[in-house]
Amino acid sequence: MLERNTFSIADYVVFGLTLAVSACIGLYYGCTGGKQRTTSEFLMADRNMAWAPVTMSLLASFMSAITLLGTPAEVYTYGTHYWMIVLSYFIVIPVSAHCFIPIFFRLRLTSTYEYLAIRFESNIVRLLGSLTFIIQMVLYMAIVLYAPALALNSVTGLGVWASVLSIGLVCTFYTTIVGMRGGDVDSSFRRSLLHVAAWCGVLIKRMGKLGQTVGSHRVLDFSVDPLQRHTFWSLVVGGAFTWTAIYGVNQAQVQRCNTCPKLRSAQIAMWINLPGLTALATICSLAGLVIYAVYAQCDPLTTKTILAKDQLLPLFVMDHLSFLPGLPGLFVACLFSGALSTISSGLNSLAAVTLEDIIKPYVFKNLADERYALISKGMAILYGGAAIGLTAVAAQLGGVLQAALSIFGMIGGPLLGLFSLGIFFPWANKWGAIFGHIGGLTISFWIGLGAYVNKPNFYTNPTSIDGCSNDTLAYANLTLPYEKAPFVEKEVFPLYRLSYMWYSAVGCMSVIVLGLIISFMTGPTKPASLNPALICPWFDYTLCCLPKKIRHFLWCGVQHDKILFSAIKKEDDVATIVRDNKTNDALSKSVADNPVFSYNDADVCPEMALRQREKEAESKHSHRSESNGAAPKDGAECNVTYTTAL
Repeated sequence: MLERNTFSIADYVVFGLTLAVSACIGLYYGCTGGKQRTTSEFLMADRNMAWAPVTMSLLASFMSAITLLGTPAEVYTYGTHYWMIVLSYFIVIPVSAHCFIPIFFRLRLTSTYEYLAIRFESNIVRLLGSLTFIIQMVLYMAIVLYAPALALNSVTGLGVWASVLSIGLVCTFYTTIVGMRGGDVDSSFRRSLLHVAAWCGVLIKRMGKLGQTVGSHRVLDFSVDPLQRHTFWSLVVGGAFTWTAIYGVNQAQVQRCNTCPKLRSAQIAMWINLPGLTALATICSLAGLVIYAVYAQCDPLTTKTILAKDQLLPLFVMDHLSFLPGLPGLFVACLFSGALSTISSGLNSLAAVTLEDIIKPYVFKNLADERYALISKGMAILYGGAAIGLTAVAAQLGGVLQAALSIFGMIGGPLLGLFSLGIFFPWANKWGAIFGHIGGLTISFWIGLGAYVNKPNFYTNPTSIDGCSNDTLAYANLTLPYEKAPFVEKEVFPLYRLSYMWYSAVGCMSVIVLGLIISFMTGPTKPASLNPALICPWFDYTLCCLPKKIRHFLWCGVQHDKILFSAIKKEDDVATIVRDNKTNDALSKSVADNPVFSYNDADVCPEMALRQREKEAESKHSHRSESNGAAPKDGAECNVTYTTAL
């Protein structure tokens, strides 16, 4: 039997110590302070996280072992076209940071899907969105579990399913202990140290091989054929839809942004992700080129050295980096910790959504907050078990990168369309939201499941076994000369050959188009009747150079110059914002439960915040009410009346 390199004692020591340090950081922050006894601390880190750990946590949440293993495997198998997805990040980050995140942040919601109930005045829309998200994240976490299990199998010989079970149990237990704060701080440690060390080792060792490979790979392909697997347009435009669904409306990302005390901090965290995402995608793509240069003449898949293409990177690490004791252990710890971070954020977000959208409204309506915190931890354990069980499904989906992005396209695309329908189109009503979302999901699943069943094939990079040793050939029962079967395109229904990078765009646009048609058929919402805090004035961002009158016309009747909140009061030394508008009771309650100072009132209306601070200074040690009737500098009316009692 052909001998394979596996972990040395030094690798096991480094692997264990690295994870131990990471776990201790998370456990320290998870078990100090309030010790995760309240939902605010367990789910939202008491909304006082600094932007630095939130930045790293945002990057860690969806840049897991899937990216680290899947991107090199993608480049090895199909070429360097995938790298162009970094261009989509330059669309994703601005749109997410300035169009979506401000809406959710200012409402101070624990569950993103509370917005749907407020905007469409329908708990059915909220429940529909929540259930869709739950399905998406459980499937995604199953893939996240499967990826590092492949790596552990490759370097330790531990069975894939034993690895899945061990990783799943550790991740689930970890999440129930550390909560949101511990996960965020721990992610900072993992991303800043482990990835840098591991990837530098991969690239430096074989950088000389890189130049031989780059020239033979074409990065840019401007074909407009949507049936071609990867093109400039599918990766940039389609990728923008896919990643906006993640960074703009996904509960895991929005929940992390909402742990910041100020909107500006959340936006800074978003923007710093731009170079982080670009650097990580670039390094992973370069690693794929290095691996292709090393193994193209002795393909490990053909020789059955590995079980799946996603084991290429661990194989490379063991073959070419084991000369330095401990480095392979550090690298695998990087993959393991990446999965830990992603699953932790996923389980936390699932617990938040289930608690706020299902448990509180329909199951246990009036429990103490500590009871709800215990229920949240129980839900995290339940979803961890579900993810472990569904890993068997993930193993049948092929490459982990395409499988993950396909799920985000098929399910995340319609979710993005549902939120976009509410945030950008004031005429949409609840019927448009309900049936538009169902229609978008139906179309997305029809295409995605059709592609999975029919399995269309695409041209791959040329590989051979001409450079293999005799022992390798004998182990695989192969002889030279060996001719690979020529590529023949499989005949399938054209729609099933649609690039998986277009799934999100198709799902999103289907929801918007169907939703608007149904809304106008059933009686559109009157824009003037909507609370302006629920609608994004996106023309103010994209066409800010236009005169104010034109931009006001483009508001389509939404009164963006009116402030959301009509009163601020202070009772029992706790300042809260309330509304005297009797509509949207869910919004009134959500807002009334949040302190104004932690709310960052400057994000609501800067002029209001300034005047409030002036009044409080004047009224120190006294009790009086003041009314703010002056207009802010930009001419917009805040219409805020507040009472200060000190």
